[in-house]
This record gives sequence, structure tokens and C-alpha cells, in this order.
Amino acid sequence: MAEGRIVKALSGFYYVEAGETQVTCRARGKFRHTGESPLVGDMVRYTLTGAGEGVIDAILPRRNRFSRPLIANIDQMVIVASGAVPVTDPFLIDRMTAIAVNAGAQVLICVNKADENRAVELMDTYKKAGFRATLTSAVTGEGLDDLKNELQGRFSVFTGNSGVGKSSILNAICPALMIPTGEVSQKLGRGRHTTRHVEIFRTPDGAMIADTPGFAAFDLESSELTDPEKLQYAFPDFAPYVDKCRFVGCSHTKERGCAVLEALEAGKISPTRHKSYARLYEQLKSVNAWERREQL
Repeated sequence: MAEGRIVKALSGFYYVEAGETQVTCRARGKFRHTGESPLVGDMVRYTLTGAGEGVIDAILPRRNRFSRPLIANIDQMVIVASGAVPVTDPFLIDRMTAIAVNAGAQVLICVNKADENRAVELMDTYKKAGFRATLTSAVTGEGLDDLKNELQGRFSVFTGNSGVGKSSILNAICPALMIPTGEVSQKLGRGRHTTRHVEIFRTPDGAMIADTPGFAAFDLESSELTDPEKLQYAFPDFAPYVDKCRFVGCSHTKERGCAVLEALEAGKISPTRHKSYARLYEQLKSVNAWERREQL
């Protein structure tokens, strides 16, 4: 029995990388009974059944797992956004940062299309919130060296709304990848989905990165955020204030004596960040407790 990492999953086949070799595997039938499926990024034990073929016997303990994108064991989530067409809704960024922080993954905000719009306000918002943020252009090459430095030695997943240039950035970083890209619809203001599955690539300078299908919206049913009371801890910019509220169990949405709301009024917390928090909090409150348990 050997160990390796799943680098691609497609049509019921799992491509497991072990050193310099890649083995095409099926999963044992027992996984259907347990309801647990192997994910890209999983470290697994497998048994060879032929030349370059095998069967997955076990999934090793995960550091983290995500439903959207469907991946496991990442070090950091690179959230690609844009101030140009298609303009990224900050709520989508805040939803992903909350999911990443909740899972213990690092976050890097990559604002692309700097040649069209430098998105100064967007950059300032996330730097002020305590996140690393970098400005890039896959067209001119601006910021790509800084991005490469942030990727080295880490397993990163790239995600963001379709059309912001995730695949273009990856191609610019490592042209040998030749990931298909699509044009942005000027009428709809969003890109075509060119990435159909999650796949891990290795760059020549040692980074391990994943491209994922673009998202346009999020479904609570597939969300890793399940507990409204714990949501406050997924917003690191709230951290200096959450324990200073007048009342225990403060929701930070409307209570008197709320230190978070006071920080918001003082300009220490971004209005868009708090608006996203309040929106997520209300959405999570609407999910029944038994549904939350099923999502854990």
C-alpha cells in the first residue's frame, strides 16, 4: 500500500501523485456506504492494481475541506477579484474569506485587471481588515512577481467569480499550464466558465496551485459556515472588539453597547465588511439547527 495526493478528479477517476509518478485510481466501494468521497488535495492510501492503475483504500486525516470549491488540505485561498468588468461584489469576497478563516486557511486577495481599474477602495478595504492583498494584471504582468512570492512553498487554491482572470493569471505565472480561458460577456458582465473541474498544478519554482470552476453565487446548503454565533470569529477585523461588548452573546448587528458597532461608527471597520457580516448572520439564522448539524 502506498500514499499520495489526489491532484485531479474526473468522471469517477482519481489521479494520485506519488513522487514522480501519477496513478489513475478508482475509489473502493466502501466510500459509497460511508458517504465520504475522496477530494482533490486529499492524501490517500492506495493499492496498485496494474501498470499506472490503482484503487484508493483510505483517506488520511484532513487539515481542512471545502465544498465550493470542492478541495481539501489547502494552505491558502487566493480570492481573485476585479474592479473592472466583471466587477466583483464584495459580499462574494467576504463570504469566501469567512469560509477560509473558519477552516484555518490563509487568505490572499488578488485584485486583477489593474490595467483597467486599480480598485483602490477594494484594496484598502481588505488591507485594513488585516488580509494580505496584491494588485495584478495578467495583461501587463504587473504584480505577478509579488504573487509568485506569495505562492512559493504553499498549496493554494484560486477562486473567484468567472471572468476575473483566474486562469489568465495562472497561465501568466506558468505558461506551460495552457489553461483554457474565456471572454467576458459585455452584455451580462460575467465570464464563461472555462474550468470544468478542480485540478492541482505544480509550478517550476515549487508552488502547488489549483484552478477551480468560477462561482457566481453561494448556496447555504453547501456552505462550511453553519453557526451564526461563530461567524464573528471568521471576521478577523472584528477580533479586537468582540469581547468588549456590553452583553454576552451580542450579535453585533443592532445591540446597544456593541463594541463592533462602535468600531464601525468610528471608521475602524469597513461598512461593506459589516454589511456582509450582517447579511451572512441573518442567512445563517434562517437555517434550522438540524440542518446545521447535517452540514457539519
